[in-house]
Amino acid sequence: MDIRIFNFWYALLYGLLAYIWAWVAQMLWQVDREAWMFLAIITIFNLCLSFVVLVTGGSWYDVNFTVIVNALILIYIMLPGVREAFGTD
Repeated sequence: MDIRIFNFWYALLYGLLAYIWAWVAQMLWQVDREAWMFLAIITIFNLCLSFVVLVTGGSWYDVNFTVIVNALILIYIMLPGVREAFGTD
């Protein structure tokens, strides 16, 4: 499998993904409640996917960075001060 092949569809999807994360970053900067909810849902979804990878035969080495970063994000957004700032008490 050659990974250096240009594919317009992949470029389009990566562009869409970059736009979505820029939009979420802007909403988080404006302390929008929906951005907090989006981040919480995506973080939990990523942790679930990492758990599925571990259960289905993947190794900790495959998902360690993802699990650590998503766990830290989830812990941070669930802190009382952050929840109060976003109005999700």
